[in-house]
Amino acid sequence: MAEIYGKGIVALKQMLDNKEISPTELFQYFEKRADEHEGKIHSYITRASVDYNADRPTEGKLAGIPIAVKDIFCTKDLRTTAASKVLDEFIPKYESTATARLIAEGAWFTGKTNMDAWAHGASSETSAYGLTYNPWDLDRYPGGSSSGSASVVSAYVAPASIGTDTGGSIRHPASWCGILGLKPTHGRVSRYGVAAMGSSLDSPGPMGLYTEDLALLLEVMAGKDEYDATTSPSPVPNYTADMQTKRTFTLGIAKEYIDDATPDIQKRIMETVEILKKMGHTIKEVSLLDPKYAISAYTIINRAEVSSNLARLHGVRYSNPRNMFGEEAKRRSMLGAYALSHGYYDEYYKKAQKVRQLIKQSFADTFQSIDLILAPTAPVTALEVGSFEKYPFFGEMMDRLNEPASVAGIPAMSVPIGLDGDNLPVGMQIIGPALHESDLLNLSYQLEQETDFFGVIKQGLENWK
Repeated sequence: MAEIYGKGIVALKQMLDNKEISPTELFQYFEKRADEHEGKIHSYITRASVDYNADRPTEGKLAGIPIAVKDIFCTKDLRTTAASKVLDEFIPKYESTATARLIAEGAWFTGKTNMDAWAHGASSETSAYGLTYNPWDLDRYPGGSSSGSASVVSAYVAPASIGTDTGGSIRHPASWCGILGLKPTHGRVSRYGVAAMGSSLDSPGPMGLYTEDLALLLEVMAGKDEYDATTSPSPVPNYTADMQTKRTFTLGIAKEYIDDATPDIQKRIMETVEILKKMGHTIKEVSLLDPKYAISAYTIINRAEVSSNLARLHGVRYSNPRNMFGEEAKRRSMLGAYALSHGYYDEYYKKAQKVRQLIKQSFADTFQSIDLILAPTAPVTALEVGSFEKYPFFGEMMDRLNEPASVAGIPAMSVPIGLDGDNLPVGMQIIGPALHESDLLNLSYQLEQETDFFGVIKQGLENWK
């Protein structure tokens, strides 16, 4: 069999097209890797089989390519739990738009990945099915809520995956697990068939090892959807082609974001900035609203929307008692109900929406003079298991540099830029204006070509060879 290990989906597709390997053989390769490593990382809640994928189209951009799917996407005839016992036996009779579009291009699904229950969290600690572990250090969290989607790629148990990002849930685990993760503009990818957390914030997106893989996956998933009125009608660009045309950007560095990270992370960011300068990009210092305002607005808006969304899953309609929900889901529902209650709506929810507009305007004003913003993805690198208990708002604390882009609804992605003193991956966030995913991918591809992401992905693969 031809060498498979470490190849991304674009390279694997070429092998399939050249008949060097069959779709079944490729799937079985990753099935075997899951058998070997799942006991260590626990990336999956439900695994899929060759038979489940047997009727996939044989033609298409992803024909025969194995993809791991966060267990928040409804997948027809494959259990979907959102990592909660409330949906323990739920087998959907329909397909989410995002997964349906992958299937239409011939993708095979390796299984449904573990996550924080209902996507509430940044560690997988809230999953009803146990923790997922970080492939870089099995005593540490992988980040979340797309925990399994990050760890499964980092350990090369799947070549790529899809997740969802509400306040950093793609970017944060991508950063901690040393891979790539892209949160598209809100509405660029349909939310139809995705268990809703924060409806005005949720953004499905791709995760992988190579920029070209993310470009291809986004190309397939993006676009207007008749089942989701919030999807953008803007035509979907050819992200793969746009990525390869070298461009020079004016890049903004926000002190408010840099100062919130550890010295190791700050150092890696500034070293990367120097390399980008030498590559011909212009660097400009910019000032944005302090991320603390986004945390406040996000927390209130998110809890309010969680309260409304989870209310559909208990009581009269579904006969689920409230005690089936985990502690984090209960906490968020209660806070959201309070923020929306009579007498407090104006004081909390309405005010949060006003702050949201200020955050959007801050970004819009900044993008008048620059193309993209660079910032740390997370304030710290991967924390040890058990740290969750030390933070009453663990998710917000870990995602505080991600939440501004989420609140503004603009695209952002995390790329690896080196290791810290504990040999853990450091992620840098690239943030752009709405519907400018092509720019993010273009800069990521340039960094990949110039630096090989500082050897992070290569070392991560070496760890699990």
